[in-house]
Amino acid sequence: MSIQRIEAGPRMSKAVVHGDTVYLAGQVADAAKGKSVGEQTKEILSIIDGLLAKAGTDKTKLLSANIWLADISTFAEMNAQWDAWIVAGETPARATVEAKLAAPDYKVEIMVVAAK
Repeated sequence: MSIQRIEAGPRMSKAVVHGDTVYLAGQVADAAKGKSVGEQTKEILSIIDGLLAKAGTDKTKLLSANIWLADISTFAEMNAQWDAWIVAGETPARATVEAKLAAPDYKVEIMVVAAK
């Protein structure tokens, strides 16, 4: 079975397709870096939409999502964007935790797995 790497770099690929499964790396907001959790979440979800499209799938086929917040008190703000984006009845298994992220300006990181 072949492996397709999308936006492969020297350290990681933004997405990897193996069979009928699409694995996305953790995504962060570059344009909204340093802005609010809501703005960062909205940008990340748009990035996820684009990567899933490149892999031949979409958010209705999400299997799981892992979300890291630099401050868990922003959970509701992140969820407001997530709830507006996710398709009712097509919600993935999901975990959200507080964690120190790679840079202080990043407040949210999201990683998903989807079916094709």
